[in-house]
Amino acid sequence: MTPTQPKRLMPWLGRHPLRTVLRLAAAVVGLGATGWLLSTVWPEPDQVARTESLPADNPTNLAPLPLGPVTLLVVGIDADQTNDPVNNAAPRGRANADAVMVVQVDAQQPLRVLQVPIELALQLPGQTTPIRLGSLWQTGGVALLSDAIRELVGLPADQPDRYVVVPRRVLRSLVDGLGDLDVILNASFQRTDKAQNYTVNLQAGRQSLNGAQAEQLARYLKDPLDDPNRRLRQQSLIRAVVEQFKGPGVMGKIPGLVDAAASAVETNLSKPEMLSLAAAVLSSPLSVKVQQLPLAKRAGKQVLRQIKAGEPQPLWPRL
Repeated sequence: MTPTQPKRLMPWLGRHPLRTVLRLAAAVVGLGATGWLLSTVWPEPDQVARTESLPADNPTNLAPLPLGPVTLLVVGIDADQTNDPVNNAAPRGRANADAVMVVQVDAQQPLRVLQVPIELALQLPGQTTPIRLGSLWQTGGVALLSDAIRELVGLPADQPDRYVVVPRRVLRSLVDGLGDLDVILNASFQRTDKAQNYTVNLQAGRQSLNGAQAEQLARYLKDPLDDPNRRLRQQSLIRAVVEQFKGPGVMGKIPGLVDAAASAVETNLSKPEMLSLAAAVLSSPLSVKVQQLPLAKRAGKQVLRQIKAGEPQPLWPRL
C-alpha cells in the first residue's frame, strides 16, 4: 500500500467527516452504547389478550410482537466463547470479528440482512495507517463498531436498536437445535489447519449440514482476498437457517434455544425481547432479503476495500 492510499480511504467518513471523527474519538475513549427506550420498541404484555384461546402455532404465543421494525447489529466472532482470552484461530490472539451484519426484523416485512464487509478500510483519529472495519471490535467493542456502521450506512441516530455478539459455538448449537440445514454448494471445500485443530471437508452439490459443518462453511477462507466469496457462502447459510427456523414443528423448540443462546452470547437483548424477535421472524413473510454494501473495484491484490464512490445515503435498506 502506497503512502498516499490513506487519503483515498477516507470517503467512508461520509459527508460530515469532522462529526464522524469526533464520534469515533469519543467511542474510543469509552463511549457507551446508545441508551435504548424499551417501551418505544416493545409493547407491554397484554395480560387480558394472553388469556384468550390462540392457535397453538400462533407466533404471538411466544411473546408480544415488537411495535415496529427492530434493527440489530450482529457480530460473529472467531472465539468459541465470548469471554475466551484467546481465539484459538489465526492470527492467535483476542477474538476477531469474522462477520458483521445489520439485521432488520419486522413482523410485516421479509427479514432484511445487510452484510458489512469486515475488510472495509477506515482511519481512526490519531492514526496514519488505515485499518479493517472488523478490527474495531478489538479496538472499541460494540460501541465503536456500531457508531462506525451507523455513520457509514447512514442509519438514524438511534439505530441499531440492539446488538448481539455470537461466538462460534452458538452457531453450532443453533443449527443442531433447529435441525440440519439444506444447502447447495457449487464447489467442494477442503482445508486442514493443525494450529487451530480445524478441518473443513465439504463436498459440492446438495448437502445437509449439521452445526459443525455449518461452522466450517461460515468460516472457510481460501486466502486473504476471499472475503467476498465467504460472504456469499454465509448468505446460503442465512437463508437456510431462516427457512429451517420457519419450518414445521420448530416453534416449540424456540424457548429452549433462546435459553441456551442467552447464556452464550453478549447482548443487550433480554430473553423476552429475544422471544419477541423470534415471534416477529415467524410472523414475517418467508423470504429473506440479503444485501451487501456497494464496493469499489479492488485495486490489484489490495486487501482493504472502499465503498463505491457516489453512492447516496442511506446505503440500506433498499428495496
